[in-house]
Amino acid sequence: MSDDDLWAAVEAGTLCTLATIKKDGRPQLSDVSYTAADRTLRISTRAGLAKVHNLRRDPRGTIRVGPPGGGYVAAEVTASFSPPSLSEDDATVEELIEIYRLIAGQDHPDWNDYRRAMVADGRLILRLEVERLYGWLGA
Repeated sequence: MSDDDLWAAVEAGTLCTLATIKKDGRPQLSDVSYTAADRTLRISTRAGLAKVHNLRRDPRGTIRVGPPGGGYVAAEVTASFSPPSLSEDDATVEELIEIYRLIAGQDHPDWNDYRRAMVADGRLILRLEVERLYGWLGA
């Protein structure tokens, strides 16, 4: 399976399972919605979640995508984070709007409410840079 074929399957999806490393060394799994381009996944998240704590301590992770038609794609990733949303018109909120549109495929019914919620949640963007892909794709 070529790297390009595997990456195309990741780009075509919007839902994956993210495995991070807990303090005791065991994996912690989170199902997350994402958008992907240029071998990077972007995910909207909150600072207080386990995946964020784990990735701040150890930025290594793995995602698994189950493409239509069967098979799987796994990607070994390294994490980085945007600053948290601090005001309704900051760069993080603007990027969160872009991520929402790409994942949902449509506009939010109330962007003002969305902006307020992103700031109230202290939302940030988790970026996962893909280092290695492996897996197989069904027919």
